[in-house]
Formats: sequence, structure tokens, C-alpha cells
Amino acid sequence: MARGSREVLTLQLGHFAGFVGAHWWNQQDAALCRPTDAKEQPGELCPDVLYRTGRTLHGQETYTPRLILMDLKGSLSSLKQEGGLYRDKQLDAAIAWQGKLTTHKEEIYPKNPYLQDLLSAEGVLNSDGIWRVKSIPNGKGPPPFTTTTTPKPVIPTEGSIRVWSDFLRVHLHPRSICMIQKYNHDGEAGRLEAFGQGESILKEHKYLEELEDRLHFYVEECDYLQGFQILCDLHSGFSGVGAKAAELLQDEYSGRGIITWGLLPGPYRLGEPQKNIYRLLNTAFGLVHLSAHSSLVCPLSLGGSLGLQPEPPVNFPHLQYDAALPFHCGAILATALDTVTVPYRLCSSPVSMVHLADMLNFAGKKVVTAGATIPFPLVPSQSLPDTLMQLGEATPWTPLSACGDPSGTCCFAQSVVLRGLDRACHTSQLTPGTPLPSPLHACTTGEEVLAQYLQQQQPRVRSSSHLLLTPCKVVPPYPYLFSSSLSQQGLVLDGPPTGAVESIPVLGALCSSSSLNRTLGDLAKDLAKLDLRRWASFMDAGVEQDDLEETLQELRSLAQCYQSGDSLMD
Repeated sequence: MARGSREVLTLQLGHFAGFVGAHWWNQQDAALCRPTDAKEQPGELCPDVLYRTGRTLHGQETYTPRLILMDLKGSLSSLKQEGGLYRDKQLDAAIAWQGKLTTHKEEIYPKNPYLQDLLSAEGVLNSDGIWRVKSIPNGKGPPPFTTTTTPKPVIPTEGSIRVWSDFLRVHLHPRSICMIQKYNHDGEAGRLEAFGQGESILKEHKYLEELEDRLHFYVEECDYLQGFQILCDLHSGFSGVGAKAAELLQDEYSGRGIITWGLLPGPYRLGEPQKNIYRLLNTAFGLVHLSAHSSLVCPLSLGGSLGLQPEPPVNFPHLQYDAALPFHCGAILATALDTVTVPYRLCSSPVSMVHLADMLNFAGKKVVTAGATIPFPLVPSQSLPDTLMQLGEATPWTPLSACGDPSGTCCFAQSVVLRGLDRACHTSQLTPGTPLPSPLHACTTGEEVLAQYLQQQQPRVRSSSHLLLTPCKVVPPYPYLFSSSLSQQGLVLDGPPTGAVESIPVLGALCSSSSLNRTLGDLAKDLAKLDLRRWASFMDAGVEQDDLEETLQELRSLAQCYQSGDSLMD
């Protein structure tokens, strides 16, 4: 562990959270494998915030995510629960029984061809069952692919992706995966459908003890734990798991930051009334309970609505994606997440999770929205002031919190990150004596350009901004969603493409926005209209009528916090 790193422990709860998380960790891994001739300066982001160093029983140094993930029986495909990197002594001890054994074999899933290619490039599985990893340069991650020594990696196709582990290229620690065996991932029976079911899981001694043991394992090795980030499915019973996990963290680790990302898949279909009603109920209960126990909660979705009325998915001018595919949706949301979390992962002058939350959640506003421009539309011949001026007065990012069109709403506080632009284009390159098209062209640094632009857009808003050279990596297994008008670095071309896109500039933002007044208020109205006698199975899962009434009132109170008249200047 690097001295002075401010560690974060990630909890990943649910199957869609697995898709977002797999893309997230793949992007972190791609950043670790940066080629030596990369244009961006190394060291802007500290990987030790998210990763931990370790050593196998055979002395091999490892560098794995500081991660606890929970999913359901049948969700791992070919991935072993203990991982393949090294054996856990406690797991070995658990099977040290010398008496008579009865063996029950489950169906073995074939490994995705992409992962087979990856494993052949990164190491070898010995006959003793121990994975021998190739040497780790500088102790950080596996070596980058080189065309001279390894074949070109297989790019996974959408049809080959069944579960998130089919494209996860990162080796996990044996204590990362916690399987909930009492519920099934596949099939119609034994599903984790309701908030109450999720809550009850962490009321069971078995699962509670397992989570606490893993928490203690990771937390006790940290020098300075700044907090926890929770990636949690909001639409399923995992919203209840997330609520109980956040409550546990708040009770046991008081004073640490807890930032929860409530994840919802793309738009839903009207022809599935029970799923839609359960999604509404789980989302409402999840937002209320997670906001009670988290420092900050942010819904993340490519859908246009949290309520019962479906809205079309959001649009990105330079992306072509299928909103019905978790593989696509997860990639886009992971890219946004990789950008908006930059402040608490910086090497130099980081903003702690607690301070980031305090800046955004004043006056009870614990729920925030996210937005991103993927990719940021810079033309090679233009500067940052040129591009920002062309964006005009419209909101410069696409909303990613299912809050609808942000037009006409106001922002109370915001944290903005722009990354992946070469330093040469940060400021205007006009020749001396040329009339300046805007005040932005008079700025002398890129940081000043971004800060002044945000001040012009929202003059009464508390803003924090960061400008990084480091782009977002989008190499395989990231799906190829990009239009042919983008360069390898994600810049907008007016000529023929120069090759497959490998990295992109991204603008991302977290906002405390008045749009949440309408969104949370509409969610409460939809909830109040429900005839719960038709959905008794949701209540049978452990939720009482009084719980529903309390959730409805809390939702209304939360919505009132975001009335547009409530600003810092009033």
C-alpha cells in the first residue's frame, strides 16, 4: 500500500451492478496497463485508492480490487467464487475434513472465448490448481498486451455475453465474491424480487457474519480509509440488501464517507406489470433508506424516468448503443462513474468522499443527479474555449439519473470533471491582436476556462471543477459503440477515421438539482396510486403497511428539499 493513499472499499450488490462494476474494473485495469509512450502524464489518479497489494501462498505479488460483491446463485458462469488468483487458507481449511465425502457437481459453464484469450496472455494455470501470473511491472497490474509476444485479443460479441463475469478481465481476491445461495439468478422461481427480501438477507446471521468478516478483512489493512462506495441495483430486491449494508457501514464506521450509486437498467416494457410495480416499489424504498444511511445517493440509469410512465433512453450524438443490453448500458454508466469519482481518487490535492458529499448534500439534499458528455466533442483544430462556446447555454451533459429533460431546472451545487484533453488545446490559440470571441478565450489555464464557463452557466451555484489530462480507456472488452467520425483518441473528425477508438475525453458532473423535486414527487404520486392489495406478495416479503406510509412521507419530504426557490443565496 502506498503511503498516504486514501483507501476506498467498493461494495457491488446485484447483477446489473455486476455489469457496471465489470466495466469499471476493466477500465481501471486498462489505466494500470498504460503504455510507456502514452501522451498523458502518469500519476494523476492514484490506483491504490481502489486496489490493494497482496501476496499468494507461493509468494507471487498481486494487485486486486478492494471489493466485496454479492450476487445470486448461478450468476458467476465460469468464474469461481474464490477466484483463480490464489487459494484462501480458510477455504482450504473448510474442506480439510478427512471423513467420507459425497460430491455434488453443478453444470460447468464454458469460459467465454474472450477470457480464454486473456488468460493465455496473462499467465498459466498449473497442474496444482494455482494460477501463476506473469511478472507485474512496478507492482501494478498485469503487463500490457504487446503484439510482438501475444496474439490480438478476441473482442467479445454481444451474443457471447450472458453474465458480467463473461467479460471481467480483472483477477479478484478470494474474499471478494459473496454468493447468496437462497435465491436464483435464472428462472422464474426463487428470485430476489422485493425490497423486504433483500433486507432480510442481511438479518440472517450467516450472510451478516460473512459480510462483516469481509469488511473487517479489508478495512483492517487500510492505513487511511476514507469511505465506501456502494454500487447497488435499485430495481430489484438488492435495493434492500444495499439499504441494510449502508446501515451497517454507518453504524460500524461512523465518520467515513458512504457514496451510493443506485443502478437501474435501461427502459422497461409496459407488458410486464408486476416487474414494473416491483421496480417502482424497490426504487422508492431503496432511495429513501439509502439516503438515510449514506453520505450521498445518486441514481444512475440510461432510462428517462424512475416512475411508471416509460420514457425513451437518453441519446449520445457519437454513441450507438442498445438500451436493452446490460453490456452496453453498463459500459456507458461505468465511463460516467469513472469520471465523476475522480475528485476522491486524485494523487494530488484529492477531495475526500466526506468533503465531496458535504459540498453537494447541504440542507438535506442527499440525493444528487449525474450527467456526462461521452465523448466530449472536441474537434482537433479547436480549443476548449471554442468547444464550450459552441455548446451555448444548454446543459452541456446528458442526464444519467432518469430525471427527464433538465431544461428549466436549476442547480444548487455541482462537482464537474473534464478529462482527456491534450494540454495544448486547454486555452485559446488565437494569434495576438485577434478579437476574442468570448471571455473564455482570455483565460490563461484550462482550469480557469472550465471554472469560468461553469460560473457563466450557473452564476449562483457552488461549483467544484477538475481538469485532467488522463482520458477514459475504452479498449476491449468495452463494446464498440462509437461513430465512425471519432479518432483513436475520441476526437471529432471531419475526415476519414484513423483507427479504432481506444480512449475518449469525457465531461462528467454530479449536481444537486431542482429536477429531483419533480422526479421524487412523481415517484411519490405513482406510489400513492398503487392498490397494494393487488401486490400482496411484495408486502409478504417483510414490508408492513406502516413502512409504506412512512416511505411515502419520506419521499415527499425529500422532494421538497429540491424546490427551486431554495438556493444558497436565499
